[in-house]
Amino acid sequence: MFKKDTVWLGLGAGLFFPAVAFLIVEVIKKNFVFMQKDDLLYIGCVAINMLLLRYAYKKEMELTGKGIISATFVCAFIFFYYKFNKG
Repeated sequence: MFKKDTVWLGLGAGLFFPAVAFLIVEVIKKNFVFMQKDDLLYIGCVAINMLLLRYAYKKEMELTGKGIISATFVCAFIFFYYKFNKG
């Protein structure tokens, strides 16, 4: 999947994949009434980075892993900001 080992690649991938998952969650929430409890779905978007992180470290791409970890913290802060300022 990744050929280069850079922090920027990890940061980009760590923000891109959860963003796509977030958009999918928003579409699901609008189309299915039983999916209105969205906290677990958003945590799943952040958890996608753990799969990316495992792949990066398995391929010995330490800098990419550091970028993914940074993106995970950014996504988590956005989630908690959204959660506590939603209502």
